[in-house]
Amino acid sequence: MRYNRLGSTGLVVSELCLGTMTFGTDPGRFSAIAGLDQAESTALVRQALDAGINFLDTANIYTGGQSERFTGQALKDLGVRRSDVIVATKAMGRMGQGVNDGGTSRLHLMAEIDASLERLGLDHVDLYQIHGWDAHTPIEEALRALEDIGRSGRARYIGVSNWAAWQIVKALGIAERRGFDKFVSLQAYYTVAGRDLERELVPMLESEGLGLMVWSPLAGGLLSGKYRKGTSCEGEGRRAQFDFPPVDLGRAYDVIEAMAPLAEARGIGIAQIALAWLLHKPVVSTVIVGAKRADQLADNIAACEVALTAAELAALDTVSALPREYPGWMFETQGAGADLASPRREIR
Repeated sequence: MRYNRLGSTGLVVSELCLGTMTFGTDPGRFSAIAGLDQAESTALVRQALDAGINFLDTANIYTGGQSERFTGQALKDLGVRRSDVIVATKAMGRMGQGVNDGGTSRLHLMAEIDASLERLGLDHVDLYQIHGWDAHTPIEEALRALEDIGRSGRARYIGVSNWAAWQIVKALGIAERRGFDKFVSLQAYYTVAGRDLERELVPMLESEGLGLMVWSPLAGGLLSGKYRKGTSCEGEGRRAQFDFPPVDLGRAYDVIEAMAPLAEARGIGIAQIALAWLLHKPVVSTVIVGAKRADQLADNIAACEVALTAAELAALDTVSALPREYPGWMFETQGAGADLASPRREIR
């Protein structure tokens, strides 16, 4: 297991992060993904920690808060020293039927950090993240609430998930102007079969120094090795029950076929190649992996040992390349014709 700084902070996190969306048995929105009881959840946390993973990510909405409870109880039962684990959670999703039971209002965020800490059995989280975009609440209101949460000691760092580049940059500008703590990380969807964030988000992350936490690195199980060209996602597996995130299946199957010989040559699964591709990306601080079984988690952890050559990475980059899109192709066109090294002509 290797370790990276989370963006430009001094916080050191493992290159794999254990996602806890599978924790919990309560029916609801995430029931197709979840299903693990406390003992099963604790066993996965122990396995992750034993492998060197020091980063756990959860959210208040996962199984209605049960995921946070199971995560906190696992840490307690295992006797994990608080300073040895980085705990992240998220808020924004609807937690009740009341008109103020969701979103990023000051009322909701201040209430939810306390509720999350109670469920986790902790006095603080290391990373508190806004879980999505709330079009009804001013950014400044949410940032002020996060600032107060941080200053109170209930969160050490703040981050965001599933925002557009312009939204994040606007928030960073407001935070700088007001003297608030800034977002240090973005949690976003990224796979070798879904590289959309490379258009705007990756350049922004590199420019502003935010760390990238990748969710659904196997495209909801599509890159697990179960699916090949000519097959369908119907039948068994998570993708059959929960067809998310959306994927260009034509490009995805081409990528799978390109990864297959790389996996076969190493005697490993396609999933490990897909994870290794992400782990080779400099912008990635950590890749969030989830599992329901010990063998699945072990397979994901083994991806840390997979070294892809420059030629293999280039081949995967080529087959998974995004279609050209404006203004990107205009940047390329104008940049290609500019000879910045030549002397300027005198303009009269």
